[in-house]
Amino acid sequence: MGTDGHGDGEPLRCLVTGASGYVGGRLVPELLRAGHRVRCLARSPGKLRDHPWAPDVETARGDVTDAASVASAMRGIDVAYYLVHALGSGSGFEDTDRRAARVFAEQAHAAGVRRIVYLGGLTPQGIAERDLSPHLRSRAEVGRIFLQGPVPATVLRAAVVIGSGSASFEMLRYLTERLPVMITPSWVRTRTQPIAIRDVLRYLVGSATMPADVDRAFDIGGPDVLTYREMMCRYAEVAGLRRRLIVPVPVLTPRLSSHWVGLVTPVPASLARPLTESLRHEVVCHEHDIARHVPDLPGLPLPFDQALALALQKVREAQVTTRWSSASVPGAPSDPLPTDPDWAGGSLYKDERQSPVKASQEALWKVVEGIGGENGWYSFPLAWAVRGRLDRFVGGVGLRRGRRDAERLRVGDSLDFWRVEEIEPGHLLRLRAEMRLPGLAWLEMRVDTDEAGRTLYRQRALFHPRGLLGHAYWWCVWPFHALVFGGMARNITRAAMKDVNHVW
Repeated sequence: MGTDGHGDGEPLRCLVTGASGYVGGRLVPELLRAGHRVRCLARSPGKLRDHPWAPDVETARGDVTDAASVASAMRGIDVAYYLVHALGSGSGFEDTDRRAARVFAEQAHAAGVRRIVYLGGLTPQGIAERDLSPHLRSRAEVGRIFLQGPVPATVLRAAVVIGSGSASFEMLRYLTERLPVMITPSWVRTRTQPIAIRDVLRYLVGSATMPADVDRAFDIGGPDVLTYREMMCRYAEVAGLRRRLIVPVPVLTPRLSSHWVGLVTPVPASLARPLTESLRHEVVCHEHDIARHVPDLPGLPLPFDQALALALQKVREAQVTTRWSSASVPGAPSDPLPTDPDWAGGSLYKDERQSPVKASQEALWKVVEGIGGENGWYSFPLAWAVRGRLDRFVGGVGLRRGRRDAERLRVGDSLDFWRVEEIEPGHLLRLRAEMRLPGLAWLEMRVDTDEAGRTLYRQRALFHPRGLLGHAYWWCVWPFHALVFGGMARNITRAAMKDVNHVW
């Protein structure tokens, strides 16, 4: 394997964008294991705080569309990884992607960066770019911007990525597990070439040390070329399920099929649509030149069935390190909780409750940190289910995102239709709403002690309305607060007392 000007074994200085996302969050520790130094560029660096690798990296605050913050993050960097895209941020996402890529390429050149590495999408042969789905078209354009720029670029093009927590894997998993009989869109007959996430990471890490004269795109994929129907059948076999009956029909458009996927799987329609649109065209590798620079190893790239088995094992052992929902939902609020008691930002509605608990602080915290996902929200399940369905109906994330880990949370984790904004182990959990709302909302749970040293549970729901509709929303749902939030406080404390370790 060649180098780009560094001596053999000399560590490179790598900038990773998208480190809070599915691929970026897994790439960072792989780069560290390879001996490189890593700096992460993130809009909200706090989201990276609780990752196991956080103490070993630098973090820089900024946005890829902001030239000043990108320029600052690029200083002293050898290899810059571009792992972000504006998918789902609205009809103008292609313009945002284009602008961000140009800023990134320009600032990389100005900073003397030796290489840009970009993970894009595998595009079909013989199809004009204008006829591609907006998702694939934008990814192709971003890759072209980097290849036309002055900094040598490695553009990796992948189709379906198979790994625990990937959107593609979860879509495949839930469709197959929940539907023994399926009326499916015609795209289930389309051939694609899936690739295991560990092979994607291997190629990304290996791209850092490509020779300086390499400036091109590479198709990357696993050894199997399959239709989506074959992938579902193979999944059922690997997972030990009964054989699935799959009946393709031609009447389901990409829009309709994305809603179908959204109903059955945790992947919301806003993300399912670009994924399903991309499946309209055959996407298979037409070369394997990447092996010249990142040589194949025995058993690698992983066969599809083995990639599935490894992903399922990670899910069953609760060892999913990142998920598709790790990345922030485009357009979701990122405003921090207003802490000024006389907040100048306008109205701030509150619902505050507290209750003594005949249990240890450890027992209470275990319940608090385990909230959501399979454990639910400890109050009026029907109300939460209806709210989740309404959110999905208007294009939100709904409740099906669940949790990354059944027992532990970290800052930045998605939790149904919330996002962990702050966590102080044993004491505080603060969630920020990512559901569709006419305002900003937070839910805060605290484990404290009272003056007598007894365990105390404190809970706050806060809402900052946006416009008249926001005020109307608060007062419309206010009558239900005693049932929803009051019930939550009572049931959380009862759950803690069931496994009581200390009674006062």
